[in-house]
Amino acid sequence: MYEVIIPAAGRGKRMGADRNKLLLELKGVPVIIHTLRVFEQDSSCSGIILAIHPEDRGTLEQLMQQYHITKVTHMAEGGAERQHSVYEGLKAATAEIVMVHDGARPFIKQTVMNELAEAAETNGAAIAAVPVKDTIKKVKNGIVTETVERSSLWSVQTPQAFQLELLLEAHKAAADSAYLGTDDASLVEKTGGKVAVIEADYDNIKLTTKEDLVFAEAILAKND
Repeated sequence: MYEVIIPAAGRGKRMGADRNKLLLELKGVPVIIHTLRVFEQDSSCSGIILAIHPEDRGTLEQLMQQYHITKVTHMAEGGAERQHSVYEGLKAATAEIVMVHDGARPFIKQTVMNELAEAAETNGAAIAAVPVKDTIKKVKNGIVTETVERSSLWSVQTPQAFQLELLLEAHKAAADSAYLGTDDASLVEKTGGKVAVIEADYDNIKLTTKEDLVFAEAILAKND
């Protein structure tokens, strides 16, 4: 069994939205509900912890009732950065295994979640990722300086799964040193922890820009 922490306190600036992008709708249903349903339907998920902006609490509580989301056990107040929001959520976690998942990734597969939980139990930490498909180049001042060999490059997604104590210690160390990582796994890496990689799929996109909403509609249509 695991708990999942979903940071949901963003304001949707890159989406160009006038509200939290997780409240925007895909096929008439808010993005956050699409995401929550994945964990609501997973029998291995014992609880969902949301890190939210205080202004969204009432709206989110109403949505939980409307869409019969029953596994949200706690709503923590999110911080200025995603990392701070996750840390606040971690303080409310009790399961031995915790996952951290982007609220704007509604297309994660349950099989991947199961593999992540198993890998975290064994290794301490595991992340969802896909091999990089594009050619990657380093660029300086508008000029290519190097073409990077891509066979060992992976594009990292969420969920990321951890043993609770391991992730708590990593977040505490980051807070003490004022270190801001690019993801939760980077905090574990900084403390010397090893992180396993579970191959996910390319549909597990993060909705960041308006164009992503078009792709998301297409994925929903395909899945239907």
